[in-house]
Amino acid sequence: MLPELVRFELIGEVARITLCDPTRLNAISYRMANELNLALDRCAGRARAVVLRGEGRAFCSGAAVTEMDAWPPEALRVILNPLVTRLRNFDLPLVTEMNGLAAGIACSIVLMGDMILAAEESYFLFAFGQVGLVPDGNSSYILPRLIGRARSAELMLLGQRLPARTALEWGMINRIVPAAQLAAEALTLAAKLAAGPGSSSQTRKLLWHALEHDWLEHLEAESAAQDVAQRSRDHQEGVAAFKEKRAPHFTGHWP
Repeated sequence: MLPELVRFELIGEVARITLCDPTRLNAISYRMANELNLALDRCAGRARAVVLRGEGRAFCSGAAVTEMDAWPPEALRVILNPLVTRLRNFDLPLVTEMNGLAAGIACSIVLMGDMILAAEESYFLFAFGQVGLVPDGNSSYILPRLIGRARSAELMLLGQRLPARTALEWGMINRIVPAAQLAAEALTLAAKLAAGPGSSSQTRKLLWHALEHDWLEHLEAESAAQDVAQRSRDHQEGVAAFKEKRAPHFTGHWP
């Protein structure tokens, strides 16, 4: 049997998914993309939050350029774009744990996290131009919305490294953590999200929705989600806990 390229672990109510091809800096091959989708499938009904990480000294070096001939036609449209979109629209809170390099489409994957933790020495590299390509995985959509057009142009046209410290200052990531503590911190944070209400999944979707819709459209989306949340068992538990002056015990219920 071939060694697995994506490892799935269930730690309490947290699914930890690890890209594990460290000798190639976890470059995304066709097989790895399929295994990652299968790992995401396994979260359903078993986990309430997810940590996505890379093994070794890199999160991911992007798509495996040396294997592009082995990818099926239209791979970007039928495999990679749906994968990034799936992470963005995922039903569970997502923590991305960035150790070392995130390059190419891996930058987009990292930025799909609701909470993005980075090791002190980690960095982004929008390296598409270095191999004569354009940004993909919707990175040319999300990056200007996070840091503005001018900074995005410098990163994407010049292919400059973006250190984690600068990414934090620019509002791209949530926290910088010493490398030795990164895995534990990511699990702790994911466990906290897993203990939250089922409405967390809708909150993450509303945050993405806000990037694309106007004021009135978004007010309606909020109202629709709130209508459902008010009927949930987690809301009932939250109100009861407030009245009883105790910590709530959420079950992740969402109608």
